[in-house]
Amino acid sequence: METAPNQRNTKQRQVILEELRKLKSHPTAAELYQKVRKRLKKISLGTVYRNLELLAGNKSIQKLYMSGSEARFDGETKPHHHARCTKCGAVDDLFELPQNIVQQRHMNLDDYDIRGYRIEFYGLCRKCKSRKQTAKTTK
Repeated sequence: METAPNQRNTKQRQVILEELRKLKSHPTAAELYQKVRKRLKKISLGTVYRNLELLAGNKSIQKLYMSGSEARFDGETKPHHHARCTKCGAVDDLFELPQNIVQQRHMNLDDYDIRGYRIEFYGLCRKCKSRKQTAKTTK
């Protein structure tokens, strides 16, 4: 795990990172706290929040700001996007997108020197889409 120059690599931080990287669900801090408590009985929710902020700050994890929801966390740091289900709230990784969505990583737009971007996709996940189709056929 990468740590900033003045940060200790604590056992708590290591467990939080390990548990986050096991999950593909992009949990909230409270959801991750429930997983971490199985290994560290005395850890507090505040400790989980603080460590997630530190890990996001040093780019060991990603902090996701999805529209209309609490911040979520992602242990995958390779460049990728996310899709959010508008029915169940699931968040999934999107690694491959058509090239024409965003053609240049660093571009100039209206006097801004753009250094990055975040695109949020939303719709129905596979499970909710399947449930919707099943409901249509049973009517």
